[in-house]
Amino acid sequence: MHVDHAIQSRKSVRRFLPTGVSPEVVRHILKVASRAPSGNNIQPWRVYVVGGEIREALCRDILQAAREEPERHQAEYTYYPTQWVEPYRERRRRNGFALYEQLGIERDDHQRREQQMLRNYQFFDAPVGLLVTLDRRLNTGSYLDVGMFIQNILIAARGQQLHTCAQAAFAPFHDVVRRHLPLGDDEILVCGIALGHGDNEAPENWLQSERQPVETFASFHGLREAQREAC
Repeated sequence: MHVDHAIQSRKSVRRFLPTGVSPEVVRHILKVASRAPSGNNIQPWRVYVVGGEIREALCRDILQAAREEPERHQAEYTYYPTQWVEPYRERRRRNGFALYEQLGIERDDHQRREQQMLRNYQFFDAPVGLLVTLDRRLNTGSYLDVGMFIQNILIAARGQQLHTCAQAAFAPFHDVVRRHLPLGDDEILVCGIALGHGDNEAPENWLQSERQPVETFASFHGLREAQREAC
């Protein structure tokens, strides 16, 4: 798969088929993703791959915690702003409304919205879950490094005809994760990633989130002059 197609066909898939993914394919994806750049090549990421009974037990306990005492669980880093400003607030709203509309969930149907949100903690039925961590002794730049590594995972998965969903929703439940996996005290749980074969029949997977035109986020300075000089 050409890298352009891999990037453009990547999307957050929220329903997966039960078709398994071999350990060899997962290992290949992680090997490719490990070529992500990082400051001074420190490679600050760790990945815990879960499947089978371990995945089931982890999902069951996180789902129970999310249902019974969600306020008790907090992420160890701040993902979203405490006060939303435009244009980000409106983009966030449009994205959420588009997903619920695709699923036929009305805006005031809080029960179905809650049910859809809780599906995060089942990795949206994906047979493989990845949990990505970062050493808390590092600094802000390492979050950039981990972000590039995560993006590489998502793109490398597309190269294997697989789909993914990066899920910060797991971050608040780091204490539950620690009951099942050997995370060190120095590790911050950054996110989960659902990995598998997307269900093409599921309406939530038909959603293609919008992107801003290049002209809205980029400006060009001196390129034409540089091009003429090169000629």
